[in-house]
Amino acid sequence: MKLITRFELAAKSKAELHALLREVFNELAKSNADTHQRRNALASIDNIQREIYSRDLCP
Repeated sequence: MKLITRFELAAKSKAELHALLREVFNELAKSNADTHQRRNALASIDNIQREIYSRDLCP
């Protein structure tokens, strides 16, 4: 899985962010431990959650 950056997330709506979060979480569940796919999924989830949180603070 490709790493999703905060720059890419800035252009998405909140609904799109939540849908993407669900999609990446499912990819994480399918990934094997200690792989770059898993690390990218975890980092992407963190980025998505941070973007959602930042929008909740400053709507």
